[in-house]
Amino acid sequence: MPILMYHSVTDRPNDETRSLSVRPSDFAEQLAYLAESGFTPLTFGDLVASLHHNQGRSMPAKPVVVTFDDGYADFHSEALPILERHRFPATIFVTSGWLADAGGDAAGRPLDDMLTWGQAREAAQCGIEIGGHSHSHPQLDQLPDTELRQELRRNKGLLEEKIGTPVTTMAYPYGYSSARVRREVRRAGYWAACAVSNAIAADRHDVLAVPRLTVARSTGIDRFRRAVENRGVPLLYLRERALTKGYAIVRRTRYAVRQVVPGD
Repeated sequence: MPILMYHSVTDRPNDETRSLSVRPSDFAEQLAYLAESGFTPLTFGDLVASLHHNQGRSMPAKPVVVTFDDGYADFHSEALPILERHRFPATIFVTSGWLADAGGDAAGRPLDDMLTWGQAREAAQCGIEIGGHSHSHPQLDQLPDTELRQELRRNKGLLEEKIGTPVTTMAYPYGYSSARVRREVRRAGYWAACAVSNAIAADRHDVLAVPRLTVARSTGIDRFRRAVENRGVPLLYLRERALTKGYAIVRRTRYAVRQVVPGD
């Protein structure tokens, strides 16, 4: 079950979002390939419900999930029209403190122009699932327990208040989590969460750490086809997976040191 992770969809990315941005023409080509190849698009929430047979849902033969992280303004201007043209649902994981009109709730440092609350509501009305992505986009596994709870619960509370729908899924900023973070995610009221991991999702995976496949500016259509068809995914993402594993060790060590030396 390929779960695809996008960020910005634009022809004019800035330096900070460039590597993880995708051109609108490439995005349209990728969705066309999925449609022509018989994939059935689901939101992340619907995929998890199908896996666990919730609400009588059954799993289609070739499911695919399209997700977006952060909540960039070009989701509304560029990605959403392409999704609607292909009749694809999607899930967008929103960083509430980054939104353009966050006002007194503003937090963190947005990397580019962001959605407004009105645009996020409009996306939800178009069948887009709104998920959580923390309030200020920190490395959640490095936060003390109190700050971690605030990041998760403030994000979920604001999204539900402003969008007007339950928010039951989320994605970890940078893909980072830990057993401690996942416990707090569950306590905050989320029942499923996305990591990155660059692997094909399967029912054996922890529902609070479901892997996704990164789609970036360098992802050509041949690589995209091989990834979604699960042809050599470990080799396709060999560099990314090695970096993820290596940095996981660094983060665990860093957090352990902070517990021994408070205030470091």
